[in-house]
Amino acid sequence: MKTIAIIGGGITGVTTAYALAKRGFDVTLFERHRYAAMETSFANGGQLSASNAEVWTHWSTILKGLKWMLKSDAPLLVNPAPTWHKLSWFAEFMASIPDYERNTVETARMAVAARQHLFAWAAEEGIDFDHKREGILHIYRDKKGFDHAGKVSELLAKGGLPRRAVTPTEMKAIEPTLAGTYYGGYFTESDSTGDIHKFTNGLAAAAARLGVRTLYGQDVATVQSNGTQVVITVAQEDAAPSVHTFDGVVVCAGVASRDFAAQLGDRVNIYPVKGYSITVNLNDAASQAGAPNVSLLDDETKLVTSRLGVDRFRVAGTAEFNGVNRDIRADRIRPLIDWVEQCFPNINTRSVVPWAGLRPMMPNMMPRVGKGRAANVFYNTGHGHLGWTLSAVTADMLGNVVADTARAVQVPGHLQTA
Repeated sequence: MKTIAIIGGGITGVTTAYALAKRGFDVTLFERHRYAAMETSFANGGQLSASNAEVWTHWSTILKGLKWMLKSDAPLLVNPAPTWHKLSWFAEFMASIPDYERNTVETARMAVAARQHLFAWAAEEGIDFDHKREGILHIYRDKKGFDHAGKVSELLAKGGLPRRAVTPTEMKAIEPTLAGTYYGGYFTESDSTGDIHKFTNGLAAAAARLGVRTLYGQDVATVQSNGTQVVITVAQEDAAPSVHTFDGVVVCAGVASRDFAAQLGDRVNIYPVKGYSITVNLNDAASQAGAPNVSLLDDETKLVTSRLGVDRFRVAGTAEFNGVNRDIRADRIRPLIDWVEQCFPNINTRSVVPWAGLRPMMPNMMPRVGKGRAANVFYNTGHGHLGWTLSAVTADMLGNVVADTARAVQVPGHLQTA
């Protein structure tokens, strides 16, 4: 197995292409947009946050979803209209609740490991992505939230991530621009932030230098495998579909991964969970001085922040279960702007760019990384809200799986396809 196709040019597809190219594979990446990272990897919260590794498979998530179901500006919003996909997903979500602690620990472990790969790749390839290593501060307005964070910290520590409790006075010293009254916080000095879109495009260019064939504007219509060969058909607007053959394929297609998996005989129960962000342009000196340098995570409102360079401030979050719907709703954006004005009153919010993206989320909140049913089919998808954080380590993991599979079919003198 030598030639590998990758479907999807977001953060997971590009990191996977890079990891496989470094291992000597002949890689072709298909992306339906004209550029890399144009969907969920375009304008996320920017956090490389091992401290956000807590999975959502907890009864409190269900209770909040029910409580907020009819509240349009709620941090967690579930469209009550039933679909089989949604019902099956939530049934599996609830079935995964007993694994909450184990999956949180494992996610933290992966997130810590991911840093080594991502930082090394950025340094090796000279990628500028507004990387800021100032830590992440979790903020809490009441004792209940703070106490829960203490329990989560114990799980994170088991995954190899230390973080420390801080008083309101210490919070002010860590981030002087933060306004408001807080019960306390938790600070993770080893976490960082960056621009996912810049990084993904920089790594895509590096992958191309390594020989990866990047095919943009290529909308994959079908993918089939007979176990030894993969056939990919790409739809063409004004021409007959183009057909490509490979030894193997890796599906990294975000929320579309479920449909591709079904074509390949696999079940990958990803649900699209919409998140919103705003990018506040800091166009004046007062706004630049009034914006935080330390990244924040407000657990009550489920919002995260990142300072991207001198003149951009990103705020992102919320979760909306509404199917494949990319509409940017004003009633979901307004709470993000209000939050900025409350917590950072010196920021001018006249210039705000809204965005929405669909997180590809598995019911157990763990990414699907590894083999499919066919011997030459692989998956690296379903990272949910931690795609940016986990992408480098899952790409490395998948690279090892593909390399091991290729070695398993080697015979003396030549390499068989499989």
